[in-house]
Amino acid sequence: MDKNFLRKLGAVAIFFFWATGAGVAVAEVGQEQLDAVTADLKARIEAGKLSGAVVTVAQNGEVLMTEAMGYQNVEDQVPMQTDTIFRIFSMTKPVTGTALMMLWDEGKFKLDDPVEMHLPELAGMQVFVSQNEDGSWETEPAGHPMTVRELMSHTGGLLYTPPLSQGPVAEAYAKAGIMDLTGTSLADSMPALKDIPLGYQPGSQWVYSISVDVQGYMIERLSGMSFSDFLQQRLFEPLGMVDTGFFVKPENAHRLSRQYAPNSDGTLRRTDSRGGIAGGYDFKSAPVFESGGGGLTSTAADYLQFVQMHLNKGMHNGERLLSPEAIELMRTNQLPAAVKNIGGLYPGNVFGLDFAIVENPEAFQGASQGTHWWW
Repeated sequence: MDKNFLRKLGAVAIFFFWATGAGVAVAEVGQEQLDAVTADLKARIEAGKLSGAVVTVAQNGEVLMTEAMGYQNVEDQVPMQTDTIFRIFSMTKPVTGTALMMLWDEGKFKLDDPVEMHLPELAGMQVFVSQNEDGSWETEPAGHPMTVRELMSHTGGLLYTPPLSQGPVAEAYAKAGIMDLTGTSLADSMPALKDIPLGYQPGSQWVYSISVDVQGYMIERLSGMSFSDFLQQRLFEPLGMVDTGFFVKPENAHRLSRQYAPNSDGTLRRTDSRGGIAGGYDFKSAPVFESGGGGLTSTAADYLQFVQMHLNKGMHNGERLLSPEAIELMRTNQLPAAVKNIGGLYPGNVFGLDFAIVENPEAFQGASQGTHWWW
């Protein structure tokens, strides 16, 4: 268990999956390790540094432990349950990437296609140079159009809204309402995005970005379905993910965990209604903007089904949802030659398609080489 990881997450209610697939040489997880995880989390909860957690540990397709601890509602002392529903934020990203790769399996696109081939709304995007005092842009042409491979590896020139990205381009995203879950739809966000320059030349940097939200719209365009309908019919129903979606139904609202973050003194504060990515949205009604980068809610049991399908190379209960080739592409380094790794907060990692990949275990929290992950 990496203590720095938990410290960065703060006191948000969290759940973990430690899972390994067939053919991967790993040590067997024993009761001593399971007890250590439980003890560490309970100590943080008792110290008031963590609100609660649901821990699910699986190995070789077998669930070794599922335990809830702490509170899903600290103020009213509502205990965490194993079926507590969480806002999973960026754990939405691998789900979106998986859905898009289902369409790759069907031959709907190629990874090196220009994104504008499928989303002409984004054709001819320029690259940021500077911003004038009157708010107008100084730009330069892109060396090449952003490709789908770059879109899926955060190397296409897009940024995030503040606070995850800073500067004029990120601020322009926020002003245009991009990523506002209660604002405009995916389709209506695209023209606004086209009017804002790329933050850097495609293929020249790795920058965490709104690219997975663009992928959500690409799924709509290629499938002819709404993003939420595609996920429901093609992923959630086959996987039995009965508690996963873009909002929590009224009859399940009591199961939705409150959201917390640490103050500078280590105490907790509620952040359900904070600004930023969720913009105060409560996840209890259908959002206008279905965010492929951070909009889903789910449970530990549901997300384990998704994780296990990946470890089974696209199979679930005898049904193939994704090809082994697509799975392998997602967990293989896709960074351009100019980008050696994703650096910064994640040393020792490269990037596949909507997954980070541990290349140097010694540089990154002791995770095994080849571990693919995101949060």
